[in-house]
Amino acid sequence: MSPTDSVHAAASISTIGSPWLWAATIGGVLLLLGLDFLVTRKPHEVSMREAIGWSVFYIALPIVFGLVLWAGYGGAPATEFFTGYLLEKSLSVDNLFIFMLLLSAFAVPAALAQRVLLFGIVGALVLRGIFIALGAAALASLDWAFLLFGAILLVTAAKLLVDAVRGQEQEVDIASMRSVRLMRKLMPVTDDYHGTSMTVREAGKRALTPLALVVTAVMATDLVFAVDSVPAVYGVTGDPYLVFATNAFALLGLRALYFVLQAALSRLVHLAYGLGVILAFIGVKLVLHWAHEIWTWLPEIPTLASLGVIVVVLAVVTVTSLWATRDADSETTASAS
Repeated sequence: MSPTDSVHAAASISTIGSPWLWAATIGGVLLLLGLDFLVTRKPHEVSMREAIGWSVFYIALPIVFGLVLWAGYGGAPATEFFTGYLLEKSLSVDNLFIFMLLLSAFAVPAALAQRVLLFGIVGALVLRGIFIALGAAALASLDWAFLLFGAILLVTAAKLLVDAVRGQEQEVDIASMRSVRLMRKLMPVTDDYHGTSMTVREAGKRALTPLALVVTAVMATDLVFAVDSVPAVYGVTGDPYLVFATNAFALLGLRALYFVLQAALSRLVHLAYGLGVILAFIGVKLVLHWAHEIWTWLPEIPTLASLGVIVVVLAVVTVTSLWATRDADSETTASAS
């Protein structure tokens, strides 16, 4: 790497995150996770009122955080945070759909659903933290890291769009999941759930409960989503601190958001198209950023433009999805009456 390239790489991963800011943010995340574990300590079905209340809290939290960033560090990092947060939140809705399929496939009792989701969120945070660190190291040392990230997103976008055009629905086959097969080989599994226990003793032997299997499956899917989401947000900001903050705030509210959107998730039939377009756009943005370092006459896509594209695409696919499923909504209303 030439000296000029080193300067460019160092600039691309400059960070506003001082050690105390990192410590405060990680401490805040751990505190919120601890609070969530306290809430889910006693299994119970989540009411819509409870879910909406927590969702409002977890939506207000990143807004306040972004405004604090704006006041303390200026508009540029705040805009990057809001853009990255919106991107990660939209991708997390796809996570929720897979979680919904897993909960259904494992026949998870309603009272245990939020505990499974919480374990999934913790797993996602840990995995994304690892990928964020690896991504920062790659950007600092590899000239072609942005090109690699862009290629990953373009391939993912193409797969999403092809599956959407073919009408290929996302499915979960428990029997074919390697993580589940491995767990079954390691230990016997009980037929029934035993509250929030992962293991129980039956006939003098320690055995896994179905809860342990579903948590393992959820965490395995976290790994797949981390491969896409971390490169995507690095396409918005090169600051590892902001990348971590956007992922943390997007994931923390998923437990409550799941119960708010549970009925609506099946109606977002065009979401895959929207996510495919967004990931392709960010992939092109990353490739242009890499190419601009070599051919300076090539344009770069500003963060504000990225924010506009993400907002417009999400708005369009939401409206078209609701319009496409309006007959199903009418039938549901008629049957209820």
